Amino acid sequence: MKKSNIILAVIVLSQFCCTSLWFAGNGVMNDLVSTFQLDNSALGNLTSAVQFGFIVGTLGFAVLTIADRFSPSKVFFICALLGAIFNLGLIWDKNGLASLLCLRFVTGFFLAGIYPVGMKIAADYFDQGLGKSLGYLVGALVVGTAFPHLLKDMTGTLPWKLVLFIISCVACFGGLIMVILVPDGPFRKPSQKTRLLAFIQVFKDDTFRASAFGYFGHMWELYTFWAFVPIMLQTYAMAHPSITWSIPLLSFCVIGIGGVGCVLGGYMSEILGTRKMASTALLLSGCCCLISPLAFTIPYGNLFLVFLLFWGITVITDSPLFSTMVAQSAPVELKGTALTIVNCIGFSVTIVSLQIMTLLKAYTDSSSVYTILALGPLFGLFALWRISAVS
Repeated sequence: MKKSNIILAVIVLSQFCCTSLWFAGNGVMNDLVSTFQLDNSALGNLTSAVQFGFIVGTLGFAVLTIADRFSPSKVFFICALLGAIFNLGLIWDKNGLASLLCLRFVTGFFLAGIYPVGMKIAADYFDQGLGKSLGYLVGALVVGTAFPHLLKDMTGTLPWKLVLFIISCVACFGGLIMVILVPDGPFRKPSQKTRLLAFIQVFKDDTFRASAFGYFGHMWELYTFWAFVPIMLQTYAMAHPSITWSIPLLSFCVIGIGGVGCVLGGYMSEILGTRKMASTALLLSGCCCLISPLAFTIPYGNLFLVFLLFWGITVITDSPLFSTMVAQSAPVELKGTALTIVNCIGFSVTIVSLQIMTLLKAYTDSSSVYTILALGPLFGLFALWRISAVS
């Protein structure tokens, strides 16, 4: 096997292991709610806490140009270790809503040194075929995000604390193999000093700015969809009492299948072009948002699952493509900072989307609320259209 393929495999495995921290709380959400007597808004608030931590972390990393000044593999390892420790803090018996929110916030903060830094490491190794490489990498993020749901289903009646313990151990393993097996890449051009305004300067380029805006539109839909997948499945199952589903297992499938979409999208982008493939995926996921109210009226459970699986594929397929466009349009010595600040703003968008959806769900049980997610793809498609207009 080629050394480059081994390196990519290690990066992908490390990304999978460490990003499992992201939705660790969601995987045991019902247990957290019952154990610590939380209310129904816990899902949106705890998910937003991770996002907010990630935003603060990525902003700090971008301002200080951490990923460009220091060895990315070492940054990845340290953040994986610290993220795993704070994730394990969820098992503390004296937790309340405030402490749980803080723990998820800090875990999200250290995820800023995992997800965008992992993409930076890949960009340092793969100058050609970056879209395909990032397809594997983001695919690992997707499966890692879905992993807590699968682990919860697999552990069955075992203590929920064991699920969190396993996830933290897996994250430590991912960070360890990254720092041991992946040295700095051949295309890395380290920044020699702190450039506090570098994260602003990258937006002066029209192509970079349009690519970033497309990513922001994509993010409006993505994490809110992921967070509410279990709710969607539960809502449909309650409307059809004859259905006996394993919500955690199906949540894993709907979210995790997006990893396949990322990989296929990466390969397809080499044929159709990165921009065209991203536009296609964004258009399809936007259509899913708009027809979602009709999907809940489908009398056949399997057909409803097919719809969610298709949505799960299209909602994430464009993510590595946008990251590719951002990386390729950024200055080489600021590639890590560019990816980090775009992630920062993109995840800020997810908090707004999550909170709006949580608020809407508190006022209505109508499944029509998911159509608001279409605003993101619409904005993203407009940004991509602008790239075409100026090209």
